[in-house]
Amino acid sequence: MKIIDKLFGHYNDESVIEYTLVNDSGMSVSCLNYGCTITKILVPDRNGKIENVVLGFENFGDYLDLSPYFGSVVGRVAGRIKHAEFELDGEVYRLTANEVPNHLHGGKKGFNSVIWKTECIEAENAVGLKFFYHSPNGEEGYPGNLDTTIIYLLNNQNELSITYEARTDQKTIVNLTNHSYFNLSGDLKRDCSEHILQLESERFLELGLDKIPTGKMIDSSNTPFDFKHGHLLKSGMKSSHPQNVLAGNGYDHPLLFTKKGENTVVLSEKESGRTLLVTTDQPCVVLYTGNHLEGPYSISGVRARNHLGVCLETQGLPDAINQPNFPSIVLNPKEVYSATTKYRFFSNTIGV
Repeated sequence: MKIIDKLFGHYNDESVIEYTLVNDSGMSVSCLNYGCTITKILVPDRNGKIENVVLGFENFGDYLDLSPYFGSVVGRVAGRIKHAEFELDGEVYRLTANEVPNHLHGGKKGFNSVIWKTECIEAENAVGLKFFYHSPNGEEGYPGNLDTTIIYLLNNQNELSITYEARTDQKTIVNLTNHSYFNLSGDLKRDCSEHILQLESERFLELGLDKIPTGKMIDSSNTPFDFKHGHLLKSGMKSSHPQNVLAGNGYDHPLLFTKKGENTVVLSEKESGRTLLVTTDQPCVVLYTGNHLEGPYSISGVRARNHLGVCLETQGLPDAINQPNFPSIVLNPKEVYSATTKYRFFSNTIGV
């Protein structure tokens, strides 16, 4: 196992470094100290051919100009916050409205667009990176000095684990996730419409026209949102269900796990034989099928088009601070925000 680093670009007079974690099985994960951004994940298909299974750019400038959060850690709070404001203990905090009139993925200077301090981790059966960022009180409107540590760790079982920790000196809100877009076909040969998704979920959050949860939890039985037995993502892309249409012909929805504690998500693509097993301690996964990727640009040499990647954003419920019936995302001083998600890749089909 080893770690390779190279200069990837410059940002605000600081060096942007791309680190590549390599295990003994031929899998590798490349990521930047800018936004903890995962640029590539190389894994074998059923025939042993090693290809990239995430969306990313070859040039750093594209991340600044074009990226819809490809591979980045987003925060302080993932997702949208309605009207870019929230109330804590009677005080109203107004955030940057970077998706007017709402706040999205931490604002203009979210965790995805800052340089993180980085340390390399080398263990007997794993290699990894430890990222650290100090977000000062008032950054993007959030209260409290927030110190966040994120660890990426790759082992020889083709498993990448991401661990999030955060501490504050003032009552604040935190909800972190990684925004990688997966495409198991390898090197973007096909879109994700033929990917099969399976997870234990009986409800999803209804979205309003602004794509923010209304607060209503909808029974997913007999809808395109029922993934208990696994089905193709294209069933939602072609669906006339009002929620699929609202999302831009596909999914952009929080799927609520049936049970508390550890849950799994299985994503597979039959033609390549690749399967991704996601294990998380978070209460939901936001499923986004890249409904708005189309544009006059290329992603690793492939023309951008809708549904070219699928996001599995494990996190707390979006806009939870404005929905009293959602699990709290409030972090108090002396508490530790902690979350872990693991991504394990196989070259055979599991469960579906």
